[in-house]
Amino acid sequence: MTPLVQAEQAVLGSVFLDPGQLDRLSPWLRPGHFSRPAHAAIYAAMLKLRADSHPAAKVHGGAPVPMSWLTDTVSEASKHTRGLTASYAHALVSACPRPEHAVVYGRMVLEGAIHRGVAQHATRLHQAARADAIRGGAEETVHHAEVLSEVLADLARRWGTKPQPVAPPSPATPTPAHPQPVDEQLLADEEFLLGCLSARPQKLDEVVGWLHPGDFAEAGHQQIYRSLGALHHRGEPIDQLTVLWETQRRGALADRTLDAERVLRICDPSAFAGSAEYFGEQVVQASLVRTAAASARQVRTLADDESLAPGRLIGYALHALGPLEEVRRRWRIATGAEPKPPRAGHQQDSTPPAARIDAARSRSRPHRAAAPPVMAPTTASPPPARDRHHRRSPS
Repeated sequence: MTPLVQAEQAVLGSVFLDPGQLDRLSPWLRPGHFSRPAHAAIYAAMLKLRADSHPAAKVHGGAPVPMSWLTDTVSEASKHTRGLTASYAHALVSACPRPEHAVVYGRMVLEGAIHRGVAQHATRLHQAARADAIRGGAEETVHHAEVLSEVLADLARRWGTKPQPVAPPSPATPTPAHPQPVDEQLLADEEFLLGCLSARPQKLDEVVGWLHPGDFAEAGHQQIYRSLGALHHRGEPIDQLTVLWETQRRGALADRTLDAERVLRICDPSAFAGSAEYFGEQVVQASLVRTAAASARQVRTLADDESLAPGRLIGYALHALGPLEEVRRRWRIATGAEPKPPRAGHQQDSTPPAARIDAARSRSRPHRAAAPPVMAPTTASPPPARDRHHRRSPS
């Protein structure tokens, strides 16, 4: 028998012995917080009898508890679950060490419910993300992500803490990665998007605010998008050769993330003609689903750690959902559900400012030798000489 089951038995036994303990438990402990259906049914029956003004509900201060409290509770609970007997209720009474410690036992039950509830909803989020990855959607993922966030906020209130993200300490050993299989169609969409942006660099202004390099599933595609963004930011020309040169400068060719032939093929302007916004939206949507699956795995791992106190578990779980919320915000901008934020220094003309272009090109110009500095005179300068042809008039 686990400590959690023992805590559930103890809190029920304490209420059998002292029905007045319900006044301290009912504001925050719910039947759904019990892991065993029989225990949940017994606690729900106790709350119902108390609401119906059972005679035992008026017992306080160590007065004797009527026997009907136990028998009526078992009778009411038996309507919702099978196998309950009066002998099991007596066993619950025997399992209670100290009736006055009912609140402590109840918090043990709530702590177990927090771990269990977080794990269940994280599992549902992960399953929704896997299903959306197959069918090419994101609605179920977004729904279950919202439910998990609401559950964490509710559990935080019941535990008596604020629902705020808290970064967990760095683990001694890194968590092993779980690579997700990437759909070939998604990789094709990413290549098509990069080709569209290479052929029409002005489209970068329309996607750069919500499409990030990390949204690409393939590392090589991330490097090409970074190169396109860097060239566009510096106001330099964009074509196959300039993108290839930029990827080389970033080390993507040296570490074999890319090769020259692949970069030239992806950036071939004659092979692509399509909507960069549409394919960018598809890339962000796929990134949302992947991020949701990764966040759900992290939350489930946290929930399985029984050594984590509920406050820390909730804070760490909210922190793990942070990247998902960030991608979700950008996805809403991409789909038009949320307005695009204004960009600092954005001009109506898509052409980069002349000052930025000149600064970028100046890095390739030969610099003139600097003129020697002019030393300041150490003595006062003599007055200017008079014109030698100017003679003083005779007096």
